[in-house]
Amino acid sequence: MQPAIKIAASILGANPVRLEEEIKKIELAGIDLIHIDVMDGHFVPNITMGPFIVEGIRRITNVPLDIHLMIEHPERYVNAFAAAARAGDLITFHRETTKEPKEIIALIKKTGLKAGVSLNPDTPTGTVEDLLDALDMVLVMSVNPGFAGQRFIPKVLPKIARLRSIAPDEMDIEVDGGITTETVSQAAQQGANVIVAASAIFKTDDPCGAIKTLRQTAEQAVKMRCTQKANA
Repeated sequence: MQPAIKIAASILGANPVRLEEEIKKIELAGIDLIHIDVMDGHFVPNITMGPFIVEGIRRITNVPLDIHLMIEHPERYVNAFAAAARAGDLITFHRETTKEPKEIIALIKKTGLKAGVSLNPDTPTGTVEDLLDALDMVLVMSVNPGFAGQRFIPKVLPKIARLRSIAPDEMDIEVDGGITTETVSQAAQQGANVIVAASAIFKTDDPCGAIKTLRQTAEQAVKMRCTQKANA
C-alpha cells in the first residue's frame, strides 16, 4: 500500500514579484508541499534561487518545504539550505551529481531534515535501489530538468512502477514535470504519490481548483490501481 497522495506546488511556475501572495493562496487551498527548484546553471541550463530565498519562504508559511537541489556538488550546500529550513522539510539531490550518495544522505539526515534522491529521465532505477532503506523519497523527473512547462515523458512510468514495487511501504515516490490531469493519473496509477505541479497550478485562473482536481484525479487513479491488483 502506498502513502497518501500529496500535491506539491512548484514555485518555479509562480509569479516571482507576487510570491508571498501566491504562496498564501495555495496554502489556503490545502497544498501539501511547496516545491523549490534550486538550479545552478551548471547541472541544468537555468539559474534560480539560493538559501536566502528558502529562508524567506520558510518565514511566510508553515507548509513543509520540498527543496530540490538541481546543482553540482550538492554536499557543499546541504548545511546552508538546512539552516534556512526546519525539521520536517526535505532536501533532494540528483543521483547523477555524485559517486557518494550515501554520504550526502547521511549529511542531510544529520541536519534533521528528510532526504530524497532524484533521477533524470534517462537514469535507471538501479542507481538508487540500494539506497531506498535510507531515503524518505525518490523523485522521478518526468521532463529533463531546467524549465517549467515541458511535456511529460511517458518512458518514466515503468521506473515509477519499479520503484513502488520494491520501496518500503512508507516511502514517498514523487514525480515532477509535465503534470496535467491526464499525466497525473498515469503517474499515480504506477505508484507515484507526491505530485509536483507548476504551470498546472500557477498558470490557471483557479489555482485552488487546480490543486483539488489534481488530488482527486490522483486518488481515483490509486483506487483503480488497487482494484486492478485485487482482481489480478
